[in-house]
Amino acid sequence: MLLIVRSLLLAVMLLLAFVVGSLACLVRPRHRDNVHMFARWFAAVAPVLGIKVIVRRPESASHEPCIYLANHQNNFDMFTHTAAVPKGTVSLGKKSIAWMPLFGQIYWLSGNILIDRKNRNRAFETMAETVRKIKEKCLSVWIFPEGTRSRGRGLLPFKAGAFHTAIAAGAPLVPVLASNQSHIKLNRWNNGVVIIEMMEPVETKGLDKSNVKELSERVHQVMSAKLEQLNREAAALMANTRLAN
Repeated sequence: MLLIVRSLLLAVMLLLAFVVGSLACLVRPRHRDNVHMFARWFAAVAPVLGIKVIVRRPESASHEPCIYLANHQNNFDMFTHTAAVPKGTVSLGKKSIAWMPLFGQIYWLSGNILIDRKNRNRAFETMAETVRKIKEKCLSVWIFPEGTRSRGRGLLPFKAGAFHTAIAAGAPLVPVLASNQSHIKLNRWNNGVVIIEMMEPVETKGLDKSNVKELSERVHQVMSAKLEQLNREAAALMANTRLAN
């Protein structure tokens, strides 16, 4: 019963967000804050799904353009990670998204960047365009460097594109980790806690493409360690809540 009720509520809320969001995007197509607008709406759905999201940002958080590196777990990222998306941020997604009915068109109108990963030349052109937008429009870009959903397998290996882009733009890398979400189920009343932590920026100024591999490995190690820490903390909070109840 809970699964049915939640599924219906989710469908209605998403439909409303898409309708209102579509009108907003038609009025201000590809505006720098469209993605932030949608992110706030999607993040508001988390409590309906029984998820408590805790967002942490560094006290010294800068407002300069950067590349956000987020771990990609499953479809629930849409309702958890979105709580941390700042203004002036767009995401980088697969070109195939554009062919998804309704969602794909809104994704593009929102100002997000589509990349053709199967076409190496086109991919490089898109990344070059991304660098230009970061510099000229002071945009930050939200990227899932794993390139696919991990589905509870921990942090998967990173693809190099995000690191090439950050170095070319001279933009810092900001890791963003969400604790484990594999336990979330629509038919469970309490889906516990998901902690989103935005880490300190990693500078890329002075680096070149010869540093990409080392930079990628170093950031992966830091993010893997933080993910393990957040998973333990979120599990402890969930256990304490159950004991209290």
